[in-house]
Amino acid sequence: MTDDGRTDFDFIVGGWLIRNRKLTDLTDRACADWVEFDATTEGVHLLGGLGNLDTFRVADLPGRGPFEGFSLRLYDPATRLWRIWWGSTAQPGQLDVPVEGRFTDGVGQFFAEDVVGDEKVGVRFEYRNPSPAVARWEQAFSYDDGVTWQVNWVMDWTRPE
Repeated sequence: MTDDGRTDFDFIVGGWLIRNRKLTDLTDRACADWVEFDATTEGVHLLGGLGNLDTFRVADLPGRGPFEGFSLRLYDPATRLWRIWWGSTAQPGQLDVPVEGRFTDGVGQFFAEDVVGDEKVGVRFEYRNPSPAVARWEQAFSYDDGVTWQVNWVMDWTRPE
């Protein structure tokens, strides 16, 4: 096995409980109202370790009801970069623009340019996995080409007991 980065997301594999904190309206940059909810996820390896997939399930997302999503992550050994796609029941038949990046010193940062609510935004995903039983993911948007970032969704992951 190599340590070129392809094992960075090995912590995803298996089951997790997720405590979410999310802005209620990601299309409104002035939104300051947060909602909290629980979810579960299950991650699996793909392509001999060059990828992984996790499912995301919420029994009752406030204001929406049941919600499902998934993340597909693929690793390119030539560039040592990960690409991450997100799909969900919020936008059936579509994948979000992939974010791209890598882990450095235990923190994974992944970036893309996208359009949210008819406005061009920078998107950042950040992953931390300080122990086998705990992980954190954050999503942030930038409206000024990455000078500042507004965190709009935080997931705190714990292993079920």
